[in-house]
Amino acid sequence: MSHTIDDKLNLLARVRRIRGQVEGIERALESEAGCSKVMHLIAGVRGAVTGLMAEVVEDHVRTHLVDGEKFPGALDAAATEQLLAVVRTYLK
Repeated sequence: MSHTIDDKLNLLARVRRIRGQVEGIERALESEAGCSKVMHLIAGVRGAVTGLMAEVVEDHVRTHLVDGEKFPGALDAAATEQLLAVVRTYLK
């Protein structure tokens, strides 16, 4: 998946934060917190997971969709950025 230790550590840190957020939802439900609080916590998790997905998709597009060494003329930086902008917008 990730191609450098820094990417891996960043993604793992994001996943651990998401785990903490999910545990927060669990605690809120166990303590019978109000619906509004629980919905806000769920929305936060959804946003965090969406952000994680966007980062993984971006890494995949930049790393695997076009092999610049095998097909140097096929790599179009502007088209890549346009695609990633659309994906980021969709995932919001």
